[in-house]
Amino acid sequence: MDFYDLIRGRESIRNYDPERPVDRDTLDRILEAGRLAPSAVNFQPWRFLLISSPEMLEKVRPCYGRPWFADAPHILIVVGNRDQAWVRKTDDYNFIETDLTIALDHMILAAEFEGVATCWIGAFDPDLLREVLSLAQNEIVYSLTPLGYPKEGFTKKGNKKRKPLDEIVEYL
Repeated sequence: MDFYDLIRGRESIRNYDPERPVDRDTLDRILEAGRLAPSAVNFQPWRFLLISSPEMLEKVRPCYGRPWFADAPHILIVVGNRDQAWVRKTDDYNFIETDLTIALDHMILAAEFEGVATCWIGAFDPDLLREVLSLAQNEIVYSLTPLGYPKEGFTKKGNKKRKPLDEIVEYL
């Protein structure tokens, strides 16, 4: 698959087949893409929590109340340790969000390549996840995505709307 076609075709999917889990080898390839992602000063201040067991899915799913979310057979949660991220000296900017964004984006694109659907979710209950996942005080839940195959008969919308390059690019 051409990389640019993959990017053009990737969409957030809100329609999962709960009876069709993703096999371990495919999940491992997706997670490997996150492991290989660059991070500031190569500190890799992350953990990737793959929720697949029915018991943990039941505990985690209330963090995001959409009905379709309950159908995903897996939930990938990206957690970062703010104390382990690089901090720019000139303005004390902590790169935790930057590093975690890159890692999650790598995994979402790898999932698309594997034919696995995702939906980047930021509107979740972090306190619920902190408690359920027993996170350390310095760890943050950055974002999460369901992982799974779309239900039979589902087709992508194919109507990705983006600003044209001439509105967002300035050649200097």
